[in-house]
Amino acid sequence: MQLSELLRRARLTPGAVDGNAEISSIVDDSRRAQPGALFVCRESNRTDSHQFLGVARDSGSVAALVHSDDGFQKARDLGYSAVLQVPAGGHEVLRACGLLCAALENDPTKDLRLIGITGTNGKTTTAWMIRDALSALGREAGYLGTLGYKGPGGELALENTTPFPVELYEVLGHARRGGATDFVMEVSSHGLHEHRIAGLQFDLGVFTNLSQDHLDYHGTMEAYAEAKKKLFTEVAEASGKPYSAVLAAEDPYAAAWIPDLKARISDSYRLLTYGEHQGEFQAQATRVSVDSIELQMNWGGESATAQLGVGGLFNVANSRSAAAALRALGYSLDEIAQAMAAVRPVPGRFESVPNTLNIGIVVDYAHTPDALEKLLDSARAVASRRIITVFGCGGDRDRSKRPKMAQSASLRSDISIVTSDNPRTEDPEAIVDEVVTGIAPGRVYERVVDRREAVARAIELAEPGDIVVIAGKGHEDYQIIGRTKHPMDDRELAREGVARRGVSSK
Repeated sequence: MQLSELLRRARLTPGAVDGNAEISSIVDDSRRAQPGALFVCRESNRTDSHQFLGVARDSGSVAALVHSDDGFQKARDLGYSAVLQVPAGGHEVLRACGLLCAALENDPTKDLRLIGITGTNGKTTTAWMIRDALSALGREAGYLGTLGYKGPGGELALENTTPFPVELYEVLGHARRGGATDFVMEVSSHGLHEHRIAGLQFDLGVFTNLSQDHLDYHGTMEAYAEAKKKLFTEVAEASGKPYSAVLAAEDPYAAAWIPDLKARISDSYRLLTYGEHQGEFQAQATRVSVDSIELQMNWGGESATAQLGVGGLFNVANSRSAAAALRALGYSLDEIAQAMAAVRPVPGRFESVPNTLNIGIVVDYAHTPDALEKLLDSARAVASRRIITVFGCGGDRDRSKRPKMAQSASLRSDISIVTSDNPRTEDPEAIVDEVVTGIAPGRVYERVVDRREAVARAIELAEPGDIVVIAGKGHEDYQIIGRTKHPMDDRELAREGVARRGVSSK
């Protein structure tokens, strides 16, 4: 497709355009450049991506998308047939890239029922539950998020919860070619703020909750909340389809948004509120165990009971969010109950590690104060004796939540073991120093910086009836030290800890 036609279809007017060319692909990695490619110079705090223009041109790239006058001139000097320039800052490169990808790929989302899940906690599990439920209802549904892509066409590993546009559109195309009818994706605050989802046409957006996270990036809770709200305002407005917003009525941030969103209600914009005791759709747990939930659902004077094969108190909120989304998609309560019965646990989310020590071992991804509180409350609800918690905080991330994590853990655990998470470029000992300042007075804790030893220590301390909670990494099978990923899986560490006591895991 000629670049001029691509710009017309994308409805994109760059700040400057020089030349024209036949475009066959879009890449943002010079190592993937090929003849006919449009090379996108993404903005970066670490390096000037315009330095890769020469490599991309040598590999056959015919056009470039740049974000500075110097980059524009460099691309012209290198002999690019066409050069586009957008303003620096404001993530305009990603927005332009997304719109161009949608135009070149014939917008895969027009052929998919696209469902986005946002919020601080519960995105992964809610998205996974919706995917499982839709599959049980006879749909070909795919999932995209923290766990990568899983669905029609196979599985793909991804670096980001919400990928950058080039990769995102590749995954969407992969799902469409695989026969997907539905695509359920986690939408992160980073992805919303940076316009990574530009060009996507959503049918439904779900908001789970909001609590402190990513303040190292957003700066304030207000900015963080505003980024999340975009899924129900800017993104909804950009969709060429009728859009449904599904919000947790009992969350204070959602409650503040609802009057504004109600004013948007029209033939193309619908709003459904849900909660335990508030909202149009209500659902309460009548029974919760470590591996099951009974959910009583109510809507418009009707009711139905869903029996889920997932457990834990915090999964009640996730199952409520998923069920509300299904209702917004038009399914009856009886259909929802049948579909939710097919839902299975998410890897690394309240995942049990079986053993013959007669102790509970739970691995979970909880890495915010609010998520940790919910996790430990869930464990406490099914524990017969003590809670022993292993947790840490990642390096190069929001430092203000470190003592808050310690307070959440120590107040809800009989013994807390503070350890290393993903230290990245920080000193693990220094991170732990900051974490332990938040331990509540009088609460029992130990510091064991080596994560393998920390998990082993928790299992060594455990007695029959205790539950060992290993929080922070969940499904991850690595630990990031410096900028390198080293193999490490909390589930394997737990099995090693059991073996150290001379008793094999089941």
